[in-house]
Amino acid sequence: MNSRPNVGAVTAPETKTTTENRRGTIGWIVAGAAVVLVLAALTRYLEQNVPAWAEGTSLAKLASSVEYPVYAILLGLLGNLVLSSTGLRERLAGAFRTEFFIKTGLVLLGASINLAVIVNAAGPAIAQSLILITLVFGFTWWLGGKLGLTDKLRALLASAVSICGVSAAIAAAGAVQAKREQLAYTASLVIMFALPSIFILPALATGLGLEPAVAGAWMGGNIDTTAAVTAAGALAGEDALRIAAIVKTTQNALMGVVAVALTTYFAVKVERRPDAPRLGAVELWRRFPKFVLGFIAASVIATIYLNSVGAAGKPVIEVVNDVREWFLILAFVSIGLEFSISSLREAGWRPIGVFASATVVNLVLALGAAYLLFSGVTT
Repeated sequence: MNSRPNVGAVTAPETKTTTENRRGTIGWIVAGAAVVLVLAALTRYLEQNVPAWAEGTSLAKLASSVEYPVYAILLGLLGNLVLSSTGLRERLAGAFRTEFFIKTGLVLLGASINLAVIVNAAGPAIAQSLILITLVFGFTWWLGGKLGLTDKLRALLASAVSICGVSAAIAAAGAVQAKREQLAYTASLVIMFALPSIFILPALATGLGLEPAVAGAWMGGNIDTTAAVTAAGALAGEDALRIAAIVKTTQNALMGVVAVALTTYFAVKVERRPDAPRLGAVELWRRFPKFVLGFIAASVIATIYLNSVGAAGKPVIEVVNDVREWFLILAFVSIGLEFSISSLREAGWRPIGVFASATVVNLVLALGAAYLLFSGVTT
């Protein structure tokens, strides 16, 4: 008879606490989303007004050449510094959704790419992706072994530098059961190397006089993160961005294959785990980046739509492109907000040396492959 009141007395405070925690978490996410949106709006404001402010000064040419990815990333880094110094960054981090924003933006990017461009670039993109993943992954794995890195860290570094950065590292971490610290370290390395490449590669592409398709393929095949590839492509021009997106999405599509291969290798050769995930079509589909299909579907739908209505459909595509730019701005702001250097201090110089060496190899191989496979490709 007395058990009912006792149960109520125990469970009621627990339920209240759980509800309060949930409300607190949602509150911080809402606050974090507000920070991202404010910085995104400020990015758009600066992009539209700085050229006018600098008109007639010595900085006019520079101001007119700076695109929204630069403002977004710099504002994100500034916001990161402020939030970190006030102790709020970790609480707000749930709203810094770089991967979601960039994948949504890339799906919408498909609407501005005629299906014929994807068809023309698909063959070279697949060939380049296979070449780079095989050679760069192999080199990184070999060098990591020479420098005494663990197999799990080697797998994360090799996947990140040869495929698509943080997303590939996450997939590899799940495949090999890597430690959380190893994933955080790899992700920090990816961002540390990707940020300067956003600005350096477009400048090098201009200095080398690369065709838009070659420049886009070079960036898409070399820069590690999808977000950074998109930012660099945006700086290099719309034509280069289209090819960069196709190349990077092709690499992303192969991420599932690499993850399953790593699962097999670690289960059979390294650890012989009896509880390893069952391999096959279902597991491959689970690991496959679904946004790739959205990217292609958007291109198919937009191509059919424009072929049906002609020039009357262009305003609709322009609206889609404007929404896409907003999602990309949100992604670039989040890149700056998510960057963390603290985990880079823990593992010493060897992983940095491996990643840096692999990046140089990838840089050279991607340029050569882009020249061979994309010269003359129309965008």
